[in-house]
Amino acid sequence: MAYKTDIEIAREANKKPIQEIGAKLGIGSDDLLPYGHDKAKVSQKFIDSVQGNESGKLILVTAINPTPAGEGKTTTTVGLGDGLNRIGKKAAVCIREASLGPNFGMKGGAAGGGYAQIVPMEDMNLHFTGDFHAITSAHSLLSAMIDNHIYWGNEQEIDIRRVQWKRVVDMNDRALRQITASLGGVANGFPREAGFDITVASEVMAILCLANNLKDLQQRLGDMIVAYRRDRTPVFCRDIKADGAMTVLLKDAMQPNLVQTLENNPAFVHGGPFANIAHGCNSVIATNTALKIADFVVTEAGFGADLGAEKFMNIKCRKAGLAPDCVVLVATVRAMKMNGGVAKADLGAENVDAVKEGCANLGRHIGNLKSFGVPVVVAINHFVTDTDAEVQAVKDYVATQGSEAILSRHWELGSEGSEALAKRVAEIAESGAAQFAPIYPDDMSLMEKINTIAKTIYRADEVLADQKIRDQLKLWEEQGYGHLPICMAKTQYSFSTDPNLRGAPVGHSVPVREVRLSAGAGFVVVVCGEIMTMPGLPRVPSAENIHLNDEGQIEGLF
Repeated sequence: MAYKTDIEIAREANKKPIQEIGAKLGIGSDDLLPYGHDKAKVSQKFIDSVQGNESGKLILVTAINPTPAGEGKTTTTVGLGDGLNRIGKKAAVCIREASLGPNFGMKGGAAGGGYAQIVPMEDMNLHFTGDFHAITSAHSLLSAMIDNHIYWGNEQEIDIRRVQWKRVVDMNDRALRQITASLGGVANGFPREAGFDITVASEVMAILCLANNLKDLQQRLGDMIVAYRRDRTPVFCRDIKADGAMTVLLKDAMQPNLVQTLENNPAFVHGGPFANIAHGCNSVIATNTALKIADFVVTEAGFGADLGAEKFMNIKCRKAGLAPDCVVLVATVRAMKMNGGVAKADLGAENVDAVKEGCANLGRHIGNLKSFGVPVVVAINHFVTDTDAEVQAVKDYVATQGSEAILSRHWELGSEGSEALAKRVAEIAESGAAQFAPIYPDDMSLMEKINTIAKTIYRADEVLADQKIRDQLKLWEEQGYGHLPICMAKTQYSFSTDPNLRGAPVGHSVPVREVRLSAGAGFVVVVCGEIMTMPGLPRVPSAENIHLNDEGQIEGLF
């Protein structure tokens, strides 16, 4: 049987005017700032007006460690949101925006898949409402103002060897990772080494997603450390006097975007920080707004639960005063088989033993999520090649872990396929069983926080950090940053820092390569192993297959 592609399904969507979608959540047309007919920003005035409302139930969707077999976290988030609406709950979905770079690289789109998608799919995966362009522009303004400050006398006495602020572009371009800037003589400034990150790795992106309002946004932008003087004292963004103009550029980007699912249910799509170098969740302002106007909010966190969910709990919830009522852990039979040692080419053949072998990874995630005091439901995202025996093997295993697994067929059937999952999730969320708490307190030392994550979540034996790193952490504590949470940057493919170590490894160590202070975002980034903040394109990038057809429609996005 031939299945339609995501973009073919999205193109056939029966979209409703965005004002009708807003009305489902009580947002009047005057409070929607439309971008065309099918997307709009929600006004700050409306957001302010609902702050006194009681909050709805918060559902976090996360997943096992990603495999090339695919897990379908966004698809499940959308499918569950539609399923909750189907059973009569007022539910909204909250996800991140897609980065252009990975769309043209190898990842494809980020709007769900099959019959559990958010539309307009093409817009969301391309320029959307311009938020990422605004972030790129605000970041670039600061880059220009730093070099300009140095050029016109360097009043702040910046040591040009210690400029921390890189430039950004929202494209995978490995040639820009390390560059030399200001060549060409006196008129162009002082030559120095520089480099580019991808926009989603910018601290400006992380700040936009953690700020509560424009005032908070400007304060956080001002707090960013952009360089150091010769005496090693920090130079802040506000010392360069860039925070006000940056806030002006980000004024509209701060407002959440409202779109719809294929079944015309409301979805907020806002922000898109990396899930390793940053915290990997959609914006606080979108999640908070949704919670004030919907009974259920389904949101997701990037990569596997060891990265995205850990940061959702320890960073986003801590900073925003949020508490999830239930966690949905997405797994697939195909991924279990891969974790059990089956090659990608052989995933189509039934192999119950490999499924059982691969379930250790799933079990580790269930235990980790429960350590935050939140009930966990496993959603088996159904693939047409799954056999009954394989699905049953996952269900039986999850039962031994004190949780339950529910088969969900939203990709194929939309909300009809996710109804069983939605009923159980709603039941658990409404039971009040969650007793959420982060796994470490604010006042624990930075090194102890790193150790806690490594040992509790990764099940590592030790953290390897040399004296220089330990001294840096102590210095930050002395400077008043000791209360900040930790943002671990490591491979998404394993609990360890070795991407090839699948399953549930124990007895490994976590080597810390460097630590970075994101003083504006409000966390300390701990880089373990090789983490790219500027990806490259693969040998055959998706961009080669993206084009306009004879009708002027986009082909090749997926």
